[in-house]
Amino acid sequence: MSDVRILEVKQSIFEDNDRKADEVRAGLRQRGTYLLNLMSSPGSGKTTTLLRTIGALRDELSIAVMEADIDSDIDAQAIARAGVRAIQLHTGGMCHLDAYMTAEGLQGMDEDEPHAKPVDLAFLENVGNLVCPAEFDTGASGNAMILSVPEGDDKPLKYPLMFNICDVVLINKIDTLPMFDFDMERAIDNIRMRNPRATVIPVSAKTGEGIDQWCAWLREHLRAWRASSGETQAS
Repeated sequence: MSDVRILEVKQSIFEDNDRKADEVRAGLRQRGTYLLNLMSSPGSGKTTTLLRTIGALRDELSIAVMEADIDSDIDAQAIARAGVRAIQLHTGGMCHLDAYMTAEGLQGMDEDEPHAKPVDLAFLENVGNLVCPAEFDTGASGNAMILSVPEGDDKPLKYPLMFNICDVVLINKIDTLPMFDFDMERAIDNIRMRNPRATVIPVSAKTGEGIDQWCAWLREHLRAWRASSGETQAS
């Protein structure tokens, strides 16, 4: 069996994607757009959280959203009704986005509104999944995820990579804490065990609790990203 050739296909795919991701990030810096890759399980409240965020920030920032799903455009329609630019990405059955899909989404957004105001803050709402999206670099400027209370406080232990790669973790649906066996302190400890650098923000997209802190995090990271890009800060 020594004459059998073995191809490390997975490694090759990741290397190619990583190169494309670096190209995407360079393009984002040129256009002055901070892109945040938002990940979570299905039903954790990604779209509802985005709608709350848009409502809080749309008067001060130009915002756009790329919605990724296996099918349908329900979420993109909801975002568009909120008054910001939205584009739907269909993954063709794949359970994640990669850098090539991100590049297509950015190109499609430009083609849809070629004369629109440059986007300050863009969100990439990834496919609902705690495994595959964490494995592929999308080319985003940063990574965020949502852990919802009904999912349980043990998820950082079960899905380590997802929590390892994130700059910020939102613990959503805190309005349901009395109904579930969810220990907030234990959840935060589990997140810290996986990623001591990650900011953890408890929120309720339904009631709006914690959204101010989340928006403050976004403003600060946008300022820091612009500073690192050599851009002049707006007051």
